[in-house]
Order: sequence, then C-alpha cells, then structure tokens
Amino acid sequence: MTPDNLTSTIAWNPSTHDRLLLAGDERALETIREIVTALPRAAKGQVFIEVQSESDVELLDAPGRFSVSWLVRDRGQRLARSVDAWLSEMLPTSAFEESTVYAWIAESGPARLLSSN
Repeated sequence: MTPDNLTSTIAWNPSTHDRLLLAGDERALETIREIVTALPRAAKGQVFIEVQSESDVELLDAPGRFSVSWLVRDRGQRLARSVDAWLSEMLPTSAFEESTVYAWIAESGPARLLSSN
C-alpha cells in the first residue's frame, strides 16, 4: 500500500500539527506500518497494536516522538482500554483551549480528527 492508497482507503490526511493515534490488532499491522513509514520525522503520537502473545511482538520503526505499545491478550491487555485511557489524557476537557488528536482506529471507519470540546 502506498501513501496515496492510504488516503483513499482510510481517509488518512492529518495536518502537521496534529497529535496522531494509530490503533489496531494484528490484522491492521501492515496498514499501521505503512502509515508510520510515511510519517515525517517530526510527527508525534501513539501506536497501539494488540496481539495474542509475546511472540507476535516485532520491531516497528517510528519517528522519535512516537510511542509504540504492544498489547498482549495473553496478559489481559486490551486495545479498547488502552486507547480510552490515552485519549482521556490527550483530550482533557478545558474551558480555555481545545485539544485535538488525529486518529485511525482499525475497524472503526475512516481516520478522523477527535476533539476535547
């Protein structure tokens, strides 16, 4: 899949100032890998990938301001809980400013901008 295909298949089109979130299980790994590979070096954000066991964890090279978290189902770790916790931290409710995250969560439709307001 090329960056142009990503735009048409998942509507991936973040702005340069967005904090990014990519999340999925092993079925979405190749799409996540393609997105991460195409990111600029200054991109910042979080990747969550849920896999069955520790043996499914592999190296995923990401920009320096990205965190990659592998969630292992055999250990009771779950994607939805991790995404919810991360978003609650990144999108605090504030009367003074809006926080945003550009997110693609596999099986949840196209990529979209999430807002704290």
